[in-house]
Amino acid sequence: MSEPSAASPAPFDLDRLQQLIELMEKHGLSEVSLRRGQEQWRLRRGSPAPVMMSAAPMAPMPAAPPPPMASASAPPAAPSAPKDDGLLVIKAPTVGTFYSAQTPEDPPFVSVGSKVSPQTTVCLIEAMKVFNPIPAEVAGTIAEVLVKNGDAVEYGQALFKVRP
Repeated sequence: MSEPSAASPAPFDLDRLQQLIELMEKHGLSEVSLRRGQEQWRLRRGSPAPVMMSAAPMAPMPAAPPPPMASASAPPAAPSAPKDDGLLVIKAPTVGTFYSAQTPEDPPFVSVGSKVSPQTTVCLIEAMKVFNPIPAEVAGTIAEVLVKNGDAVEYGQALFKVRP
């Protein structure tokens, strides 16, 4: 960096700012504070960790969605629709991670043979660290659970089959 002159530097030196930003990037710094006489600089930047964290979960997601998407032939606008076998299907209203219970120690919300009403919570779908309770929206008996705990699910993906 250039040395300051005896005269007071301009209040906002863009060249010096650019040099500091480049040094922060080169050395992986998230914060720099400098003080020389009356001049004081403090720069902060966001951590690159979120970019790295979002890259890791992306790898398993492409493998999971294609098979369910092929089996979901009903229009995604309907949360449940009759199938050829006479069963209703509860579908994912959002993209996220499927959880069958409130906590890993708790029993599942529903299992095969469980009776459900439209208000019955059948699972949770986590999206962006928010756990969304998913209601059955139909009345009947759970005939089949189509996804496993911790699976990534897509919008409109079939989660449960329900016998009316």
